[in-house]
Amino acid sequence: MGYRSYVAVGDSFTEGLNDPLPDAPPPVPGEVVRYRGWADRVAEGLASLEPELRYANLAVRGKLIDQIVADQVPLAVEMKPDLISFCAGGNDLIRPGSDPDRMAKKVAAAVRDLRATGADVVLFTGTDPRDTPIMRRVRGRFAIFYLHVRSIADLYGCHLVDMWSMQGLRDWRAWSGDRLHMNEEGHRLVAARVLHVLGLPGEDDWRKTWPPREAVDQRAKRQEDVQWVREHFGPWIGRRLRGTSSGDGLAPKRPDLSPLPPFTS
Repeated sequence: MGYRSYVAVGDSFTEGLNDPLPDAPPPVPGEVVRYRGWADRVAEGLASLEPELRYANLAVRGKLIDQIVADQVPLAVEMKPDLISFCAGGNDLIRPGSDPDRMAKKVAAAVRDLRATGADVVLFTGTDPRDTPIMRRVRGRFAIFYLHVRSIADLYGCHLVDMWSMQGLRDWRAWSGDRLHMNEEGHRLVAARVLHVLGLPGEDDWRKTWPPREAVDQRAKRQEDVQWVREHFGPWIGRRLRGTSSGDGLAPKRPDLSPLPPFTS
């Protein structure tokens, strides 16, 4: 038997950046772009087994653990779904001075509340940041937090999706140009891994092996790095200095449990 209701809780990763919706029109400057993402893909897989599935996605880009716990977790508890996915911490970890031990206590309390509803809960480790020039400097902080997540999953009987071990996600072809969010292929791999962890069938295999890449042109790579700083890293630093977030004022894309619309790909 499949799940009849599923609620996704988290930040931009769970909202689905940057996996465009099928047949979506080109983005318009100044307008909020909506995305598909691994959670939508998992919901589609669940719906193929249980056509009456209802699905809510409460995730909002840019949110920190405290915000997710305060704003999204109570809603998920109130909905009392069969399945809840919870992923938080990425935005905290990249901020100076973040404390993975304190973060883990917040996660543990939230997971305890989610599991108390009787729902199955899916937790996630993040990917290994060793291939990211800026974030690899705080790789130890990431590792400590995700070891806590593994322990929390064991303690409360949760499913664990270990993205740290997913070699297919170590290739930049699974990531979008901002180097922080997965592209369509990355989200497809994560969705396949979630369904595998749940013991459910899926169309895709998360154990992706990428074909060899051509030799990297170092001059072109330096130009890409400069462009990335200008288009992505610079604006991110600007938001930190202003105390703003990309998710400020943005509502969840699926705030209520409801049936899925049809997808074409």
